[in-house]
Parts: sequence; C-alpha cells; structure tokens
Amino acid sequence: MIKWFFITLLRLLLPLLRPVVLASFRVQVKGMERLVLSEKTVLVPNHVSLLDAALLALILPKEVAFVVNTRIAKRFAWLLHFRAHIPVDPLNPYSVRKMLKTVQSGTPLVIFPEGRITTTGGMMKLYGGIGYIAVRSQARMVPVALNGLEHSKLSYLRGKIKQIWFPAVTISIGEAFQVAVDEKLTRRAQKERATDEIGSRMQSHLLDSRMKPQINLFNELLLAARQHGYGTIICEDVMADAALSYRKLLLSTYTIARRLEQELSGQKRAAVLLPNAAAHAVTLFALFRLGVTPAILNYSAGKQAMLDACQTASATTIITSRAFVEKADLAGFIEGAGSLHTIIYLEDMKTTIGFAHKWRGLLDWIRKTEGPVGQDANEVVLFTSGSESKPKGVVLTHRNIYANIQQAKVAIAFNASDVVLGAMPMFHSFGLTAGTMLPILSGMKVVMYPNPLHYKVIPEIVYDRNITILFGTSTFLAAYARTAHAYDFACALKYVVAGAEKLKEEVRQTWADKFGIRILEGYGTTETAPVISLNTPMYVRKGTVGRVLPGMQIRIEKVDGIEKGGHLLVKGPNVMKGYLIHGQGFVPCPEWYSCGDVVQMDSEGFLTIQARLQSFAKIGGEKVSLPMVEELVAASLPPHALCAAIAVPDTRKGERIVVYHNNPSVQLHALREAMKGQGHPSIYMPSELRFVEQLPLLGSGKIDYVTIKRRALQDPHAS
Repeated sequence: MIKWFFITLLRLLLPLLRPVVLASFRVQVKGMERLVLSEKTVLVPNHVSLLDAALLALILPKEVAFVVNTRIAKRFAWLLHFRAHIPVDPLNPYSVRKMLKTVQSGTPLVIFPEGRITTTGGMMKLYGGIGYIAVRSQARMVPVALNGLEHSKLSYLRGKIKQIWFPAVTISIGEAFQVAVDEKLTRRAQKERATDEIGSRMQSHLLDSRMKPQINLFNELLLAARQHGYGTIICEDVMADAALSYRKLLLSTYTIARRLEQELSGQKRAAVLLPNAAAHAVTLFALFRLGVTPAILNYSAGKQAMLDACQTASATTIITSRAFVEKADLAGFIEGAGSLHTIIYLEDMKTTIGFAHKWRGLLDWIRKTEGPVGQDANEVVLFTSGSESKPKGVVLTHRNIYANIQQAKVAIAFNASDVVLGAMPMFHSFGLTAGTMLPILSGMKVVMYPNPLHYKVIPEIVYDRNITILFGTSTFLAAYARTAHAYDFACALKYVVAGAEKLKEEVRQTWADKFGIRILEGYGTTETAPVISLNTPMYVRKGTVGRVLPGMQIRIEKVDGIEKGGHLLVKGPNVMKGYLIHGQGFVPCPEWYSCGDVVQMDSEGFLTIQARLQSFAKIGGEKVSLPMVEELVAASLPPHALCAAIAVPDTRKGERIVVYHNNPSVQLHALREAMKGQGHPSIYMPSELRFVEQLPLLGSGKIDYVTIKRRALQDPHAS
C-alpha cells in the first residue's frame, strides 16, 4: 500500500521533476527532428552510467519502450512503472526473440547493444543479439550518443576519471539506417556483419557528437582542467625533475603568453626548436593562447633543412633553449639563422618576466581567458620531405588534431588513470598528437622524455613511472625489447602502439614472448594528424594496420604493375588543411588526400600495407624524400647519367635506400664522403649503389620504378 502511494505521488510530481532534472544536468538534446517513429525503429545508445535510461526516458516520446536487464528491473522496479519496458535476461536466448517480436509489432525500442555499462571509458563489445534483430526485423536503427554521464557518480569509472553529481550532458540523435542483408551469407555471418556495422555506426555518430565547428587547443586545455580537476598532475618532465598540474600549466601558459605577445606582435607564425619537455608544451599552449601558429622544427633534419623550413613557414622568430642548443649541437644552425631571424631563448625570457606579465597572467587565469578562434588563428605547421628538395610545411588545424584525438578515444579505451610516455619528438605528428595533446587534453598524465633513442633508459622510465601507454616505431620497440628486463613492462603497461613504419614480425613476436604484450600496429601520415587506421583490443588482426578510424572515408585506386590492392586516398576531419611549399606559399589539400601507399582491404575492413609508392622511404620512422636523394646523387654523376633511388626492407631500420645508376665510375664511399662534406645528414645517404647498363623506362620516358622495385626485392644482395 505504501509502495503504491509513493508511486502515485511520483506520478503527480513527475511533470515538475522533469524540468528540474534536465536543468540539473544541463541536458542538451540534438537531432530530435531525426527521430521518426512511424516505422519499425530501434534506438541504440552507448552505455556510460546507471542514469542513461532515466535521462532518455525524460526526453523520448512515451510510446518508446526500454529493454531492461531483469536484474536491473528488480532493483529499480518502482521507477519502471513510469515507462513502457521489457525486462529480459541476457543469458536467455529467447530474450532476443522477445525483443524481435516487440520491434516487429511496431513498438519503438531502446536497446543498449553493449549490454553493460562501460568500465573503461570507451565502448564495450556489442552482443550479437542486436545484429540478429536488425537483420530479421529490417527496422531503422538510430544511433544515440550520450556524452557527460560518464562523469556522474553513477558511472562505473570511479578512480578512473573525476566524478561529480551533476555533470553537463548532451544527448545526440543520429541518422537512421537499415542493415543490408546479403543472402549469400549464412544467418550467423549476417548477424555478425550486422552487429559490426551497428558498432561502426555508433562509433561514427559518437565521434560526430563530440566534434565542434572550430577548435582552439588552448580552450580545450581549459575544458580538460575543469573536467579533470585543476590540481591533477598532467605533465611530468623527467629531465627537469618537475611536475605540472593543470593549474600550474595554465598559469605558466598565461604568463609566458603575456611575455611572448610583445615579441610576436603582428607575426602569424613562430618557429619552435625544443625537445620533448614541459617547457615545450607550455610554449605551444602559449602560442595557441595568442593565436600564433607554431612551426615545429625537426632538429634531426640538418642545418639547411631547418633554415629552409623557417623560410617556407615565413617564420622570422625562433623560440628555443640555450641548454638544448648546446646539448643537441645546434650552434651551427643558430649561427646561420641568427642573421635572418630573431632568436628567443626561454632561459633569457624567463629572467625578463616582470610583475606586469605575472599580474596579467594571473588575471587571465582568474578570468579563464580563452584563445582566439578563427581563420588561420588555429594551426600547427610540421615539416616533411616532399617531391621537392626543400621541406614542405604540413598545415594542420587545431580541429584536425582534435578530431584525431576524438577518433582515437572512440576506437580505443583509455581514461584519466592512464599514464603516457611522451618520448616521440613533437616535430612528428605521432609525438605531437598521440604523445602529447591526446593525454593532456584527456586527463592522462604524460611523462616527458627528450630522446626515444635512449634504449636502456626508456624501459626503466616505463617501469619506474608506471607507464600504461607506450608509443613507438618498430625500430624503437625492437631496441627497447633488447635492453629491457622481462619485468620492466609487466607492472602497468596496457597498450603498446606502433606506427611510423611497418612493424616487423620478429618485433611483434619478441614482445609477445618476452613481455606477454600484444603490440597494436597503426598507420598514418603527418598529413592526417596522423592516425588513419589502428588495431585495437576489440578489433585486431595480425599483419594488418587495423581498421580505418571512425569519421574517415577511403578510396583505393588501381596502380599499374600491382595486381592486388591499390593507391590509398582518404578524407575526413583529421586531414590537413594543406601544404606550405617553399617559394610558392600555401597550397590547399584536395578533397581526397593521396597517402602515397598501396594497400589492400579485406572483407572486414582491415588494411594491409602492400608497398609504398616511390616518393619516400621511412628509415627508423623518419620520412626521407627519394627524389631528393636522387638529386644529391645526380650531382656526383655526369650530366646525362640516370639514377633511381628506391627503398628496400631493412631488419634494423625498417628500410634502407638503394640507388640504381648507369655510370660504372661512381663509388659509394666517395659519394657518401662528398654528401657528408656538403653537410647532408646521413639519413639521406644511400646504403648501396647498384650499377645497371640501362634503367627500365615507361612508355612516357619516365623511369619504371615498379620494375626496379620488383628487381630489388627479388635480388636483395645484388651489387
């Protein structure tokens, strides 16, 4: 009797409680106009807390019924009196048939395909029942994205992210879709394919729901600090023996920005020459706060390449560190750049920060002053070798980087309890996006270390700092495995992600045998900020580079001379704005970006890299322009001699450069000495010269690189 009294009372109060609850969670509903219930409909939300169904019940039409686990139904029986619902036992196979009959009767259903609330922060696996229902009913499937409730006290992420009672919540209704049925497949295969498609659609809509029209990464730093707590330690600098909380990072950024604004007044871009360190992160965020584009120099590229990069980016100021210039032996570059550029040393600037800078920085902190958002104000420039001998500037917008972070967060589960080792240099997009921005903007602590080549030190840092996420190239991971104790990676390491070059089978096997860790291989380019595809714990296939990330579209074009696979082109929110070409200026990226790689895709969407088109080699993760190598070699040949540089596999560095030529007099030792004398880095020097009487040519008169590549792979020991 008392129970029914309270239920009746709640029914009377519900119209009053509804606006209070929605206001308490500051609920924003998007896409409600897409919800059409006149046809068979199944809504499929992600599942992040015990409040998911309750908030959905407050915004969805009354005719929508909820599928509820029988255990949950008993626990909250009093609450379920207010909504149509179907209690089901997930362990009972007849439950799926019960749901199917309900859908076929025309009743719209809300089904949580994951079957359980996330315990990782990412989507959990989808149960095959949802695929069965989609295939058999041919209902319209409507993805629903829930964001914010993972921060509530009723999520299952206690200790993994900061939780509060009333987080801000957005509920986004996606575009409806139907799962196509392939009658050639078995019922089981149809169900599995349908479940997979529903999961992909849910991930894509979850990504769309998190995207914003314009992004300033400094403003995202402010948001991350509010979400995860200003006192949270977010950045640890091993070499400086210092740690930055969000509060200290923001205060430092505001103060440095106030000091830099007078130096950079009127400048669109500034070159940054710094190692992986907390000071580098502060410098980048200070530039973001000012709306100045950092052009991050590759300090391993050599003096001339860095001077060319500054010129390409039209950067008249270089921000660096005296200590770094000395340790990295960059005095020659600074001497050459000093007459053309203003050099700002962080050590010197620190001594000139006065009371006015600190006071204005403090006011900015108190007001939480945001950085500018707009055309050309939110960019980063990284440099890569191109078909030209001069480095190209890759213009990535803040939105490109933010999109790639969100794509990774949708595809792979991590949370604020994770710790990332930031040893990959930030002049690589891998190190900038995955190794730095992703952890800082996601509440994960990043441990900064300046040199991934310190093969004995890195495993000790992983062990000592309880690193859970490690990024590296195949070359680096092989070296870490050789020097590490078997227990170094056993305590905390959860994900090891390989990129930038092909992961060698022996490296994969060594990590599995010695440490019991499965390396997740991915693929990308600087121009895609950088990740295009990734193996994940949920979707992994040995020998592939994983599935394409949500939000990306791909096209595979036929390549002459290659039977299987084709040339990969991509488009998506993480694809660059365009190039800065030396002497030409900005060249926008076309609708489809050409990756320069030949790939195959299997029936389940896993990509395999077949070969690289002939423009580049990747040596230890470094991208080297083969046309530039040809240009340097040709300088030592007679005017009419021909040469062709190709990359062949190398067990130690991933790839090495072999030059085919038709002049018998040239000697490798003399060539390498000449290149060294001209100041070219060793990475551009061929490892081998191969003489041929005549280089194969295409009908157009161009060198037939496909034939040369095939010949090189068939006869790797030719001389």
